[in-house]
Amino acid sequence: MTAEKISIAIVDDHTLFRNGVAGLMSEFDELKVVFEAENGQQMQYALAKHAVPDVILMDINMPVMDGYDATSWLKKNYPQIKVLALSMFEDDKAVIKMIKSGASGYVLKESKPGELLDAIKTIYTKGVYINDMVSGKLIRTVADDEDGPDFTKKELEFLRLCCSELTYKEIADKMFVSPRTVDNYREALFLKLNLKSRTGLVLYAIQNQIFTF
Repeated sequence: MTAEKISIAIVDDHTLFRNGVAGLMSEFDELKVVFEAENGQQMQYALAKHAVPDVILMDINMPVMDGYDATSWLKKNYPQIKVLALSMFEDDKAVIKMIKSGASGYVLKESKPGELLDAIKTIYTKGVYINDMVSGKLIRTVADDEDGPDFTKKELEFLRLCCSELTYKEIADKMFVSPRTVDNYREALFLKLNLKSRTGLVLYAIQNQIFTF
């Protein structure tokens, strides 16, 4: 018996890239491409005409309606669709803004087809994906784990401020501590949560409902 395919859509303003991704993903038996769109507005029109996809691969920078607005709109109108952000760079600010908008993870555009397939399958089955920068702890809820990490008040304050667009230096100023002390908070959280990036910290905070936006 053939397993049910994961339906996907690709929203990206670069036609060659979008068509290329659609062609490559169509070669995988596990996937079915239901539509392509070059911006968020076209995506809205496409959703009215086509089957609703399980996962949308969403570019960030697009004309007319960018990835942030398109993802926010999806969260309100199609909350069942998982959004996997597509990014050229590991840009914390852009990725964090996408996650706040409702994306469940991101993947770099330079990823190999097999890596993108894994990302789609992971976000479909587990609800979240963010390459190798975070561990499975991301999907564990603090409330359900009595043996969860113990945070100090300062670490929690730092984690909350990490979810803003402040730089580490600005966070240090706001907390009235030195940048070196902020580095220590960050490293302590990386160690406790087995994470490697600020994006990972923000995703952890959002997924575990430590903070809401």
